[in-house]
Amino acid sequence: MSADPRAALSQLVAAFERHLEASSTRHGDDDPTVVAAYEDLADAFEAYDGALYDAYGEMTPLDIYGGDDEADERDDDETDDDEDDEDDQAVADELDDHGDEDGDGSGPYVGLDDDIEYDDERDDSPEAPRR
Repeated sequence: MSADPRAALSQLVAAFERHLEASSTRHGDDDPTVVAAYEDLADAFEAYDGALYDAYGEMTPLDIYGGDDEADERDDDETDDDEDDEDDQAVADELDDHGDEDGDGSGPYVGLDDDIEYDDERDDSPEAPRR
């Protein structure tokens, strides 16, 4: 794909405008005008993304929603969850729990100590010593 990114961007903007117009005047859920505008928008986006990559080695952070294809991918991912759980457990077993690293029997620091008393009043004058 060796299209000019600026020309592809102009086509993408025009496709967005056609999609907006079709959406604002749609007649039902499966309006063929909206469906066609949607498909044209997806094609224009792919053309722009490809032209941008070919020209500058950059791409947009966007993906085209594939509808049912993505649902199929999620179903495939769910069957792999058991394998992922096993991998996660193996990694967790290898990690240090940071229990008693300094040997004093106290464990890791988890917040402020309850036995420290704080002054309720604070002197914010310039002469007051800083703590």
